[in-house]
Amino acid sequence: MKILVFTRSTSTINQFRPEAEIYCKMAESGHKVTIITDVIPKQLERFNKAGVRVISHKVTKKICLNSIKLIRQELTQHSYDVVYACCSKTIPNAAFACIGVNVQLIVYRGTSGGMYRTDPSNYLCMLHPRINGVVCVSSAVTRNVKDKVRRSIKDNIKTIYKGHDLSWYQDAPADLTELGSKKEYFNVLCIGSNRPHKGLAIMLDAAKKLADIDDLRIILVGKNFDCDPYQSQIMNSGMAERILQPGFRTDVPSIAKACDLLILPSIDKEGLSRVVLEALSNGTPVISSANDGAVETIENDINGYLVPIGNSQAISDKIRMLHKDRQKLERLAEHTTDIIKTKMSHTETVKNMLNFFQDLTSKNKGSK
Repeated sequence: MKILVFTRSTSTINQFRPEAEIYCKMAESGHKVTIITDVIPKQLERFNKAGVRVISHKVTKKICLNSIKLIRQELTQHSYDVVYACCSKTIPNAAFACIGVNVQLIVYRGTSGGMYRTDPSNYLCMLHPRINGVVCVSSAVTRNVKDKVRRSIKDNIKTIYKGHDLSWYQDAPADLTELGSKKEYFNVLCIGSNRPHKGLAIMLDAAKKLADIDDLRIILVGKNFDCDPYQSQIMNSGMAERILQPGFRTDVPSIAKACDLLILPSIDKEGLSRVVLEALSNGTPVISSANDGAVETIENDINGYLVPIGNSQAISDKIRMLHKDRQKLERLAEHTTDIIKTKMSHTETVKNMLNFFQDLTSKNKGSK
């Protein structure tokens, strides 16, 4: 197959790798893959090595004439089987560029919710009539998308997990002393931001309930939460000196490998959390709110625990239990990589995507 990908890169290899490696493996298995993206130098080296043709371009808005012209020109000059667009800024541009062209437009959906038939702007993106199929990152996302799209493509909505590979995570654990902690402490990692749906306030409320545990350290990685109400919560938690704030980091997987637990306190719908898969790949159990993506990843008492959304007491109870019962914590850690080798395997992701692309191409040949 000839596949044209239109996506946005990210500032770090870790963030983009689960997606980028899909295209690399497709190319390495003999398919012709071209990607239009604002790729970073280190990722460009990987694309070149895999045989992925790269067109450097940064999409700036949802309807961008330069982006539409670039895609249209590429489709005119070369015959593609599939155009794959991956985010809210690339999907509308790809959809308009594909009008009248004999190519299957497949798009990616990573979150459940946020699609409304009553919102006209949705018909420029996920509900665009030019779309032929949708790759959904979890079953919950698939159910939501199927409920919204037009009837003629409901059978072309496919759950394909964005899997990981254990070989990506061979780096040594981070040196926790650089973050203000020690490996002898009980280290809990939480990736934070000031977006309310990420649940940082819930995590900090849980921390307040754990202030009596002297060797507990909570490492909050992220940016833009050095403001109220979060800083007030930290100062009033009774463990302000033990809540470490190293800011934005590019080595989150290595930090996760050095920690005892990862906490995901999200209070809104999630697709499939990358940080959860990174933690599991590195042998770190996860305590997560029972959001959409987590329920398909975390198995209670196997690789972590699911707790009710918004329940800080449940989070603190699980942390306290595992702090006391280190044998149970070790048993959880022994099983964290099982799901990465099976259900969340990168190899399965690539195979499933190629099969989906091929099926859609064969079934819808000639549709525009």
